[in-house]
Amino acid sequence: MEGTINKLTVEDMIAQVSPNLRIFSQHLTRNMDDAKDLYQETMVKIVRNFEKFQEGTNAKAWSITVMRNVFINRYRKKKRANTVFDSTPENFYLNSNQLSIANEGESSLEFDEVMIEIDKLKPDLKTPFLMHYQGFKYQEIADFMQLPLGTVKSKIFYARKQLQASLQHLAPPTK
Repeated sequence: MEGTINKLTVEDMIAQVSPNLRIFSQHLTRNMDDAKDLYQETMVKIVRNFEKFQEGTNAKAWSITVMRNVFINRYRKKKRANTVFDSTPENFYLNSNQLSIANEGESSLEFDEVMIEIDKLKPDLKTPFLMHYQGFKYQEIADFMQLPLGTVKSKIFYARKQLQASLQHLAPPTK
């Protein structure tokens, strides 16, 4: 059998890299269920794309690269989902991709009234309130206005309270 080259099979590769991939999947996800899903999806990719593996390449490095790419693609897919969780201490839920349909009824009149009342706010309350309304985080507003974080939160709170009081007439009657 002179000149015979032992060619790596997909089964041999999986047996060789499986323990490392299990550990790496747990490291990436920090969650057992997600780690199992990532491991499984990576194995499917390795089997489907085994013909792209070049003999002589480090099987462990190649399979970890496949897993890392699967993980990144899953992360990007989650990021494009409708609801995104911002894990900063302020904990906002943002509906980033959600389509909204404008209500043609009374809303435009109410919106105009709300904007009139916002314009009546003192500038020291109006600026942080509008920045918060536009999606800025508390810390970003504090940095921009060169104020402590707690002061910014208080100003936004008081602006909301003033607006609630001045717009009370728009609220539906309670039964």
